[in-house]
Amino acid sequence: MSKITTRMKRHVRHVLKDEDPTIWVGKEGLTPQLTGEIEKQLQRNKMVKVRILPAAMQGEVTAQAIAANAAEQTNAALVEVRGHVFILFRKRKAEEPSE
Repeated sequence: MSKITTRMKRHVRHVLKDEDPTIWVGKEGLTPQLTGEIEKQLQRNKMVKVRILPAAMQGEVTAQAIAANAAEQTNAALVEVRGHVFILFRKRKAEEPSE
């Protein structure tokens, strides 16, 4: 998981404050397709806002656990979990120099 400073967390929260979540975690949970979509959006925008639908929270599964799992799978920093919404941030991967 990548590290993120408190100042950067504040910046990301401010940028996404009025944005709607762009990804929803449904009853299947964190599927490979969902992880792939999060990966694509992180690559494009560096940050992504995700909503966890109540159906995904079966049994002992918490929003914090789903968010931590998503951050781990995408190698992103977990900025914040608030209710059923969480924010991930990752610096863009450097483009491979073409020879």
